[in-house]
Amino acid sequence: MEEDRAARVAALLHEAGETHHLVYRIVDGDDPDWASWYADWLLNLSELPEILGTKPVRSELVWQLVALDKEYTKAGPDTPWPQWYAQRMLEHLGASAE
Repeated sequence: MEEDRAARVAALLHEAGETHHLVYRIVDGDDPDWASWYADWLLNLSELPEILGTKPVRSELVWQLVALDKEYTKAGPDTPWPQWYAQRMLEHLGASAE
């Protein structure tokens, strides 16, 4: 069940990335405040709160996304970023499985 939740969160992160790139296409996706946009989209326009079993505070999600970006960049894992972020987001933000 936890793998299913991680896959669902990863799919939402991927969708958020694609949507963000479309919205910011005029600047080729460049947005210094990207984490705020992602957090707003994830909390208000996606199923993330349902999957997590709770609706995180927006500022906490922004912080989490920025921290994950820094960790991912530093670690340079082979895992695609949506899957890597999803696993850690569930560890930090996810309530117990339904």
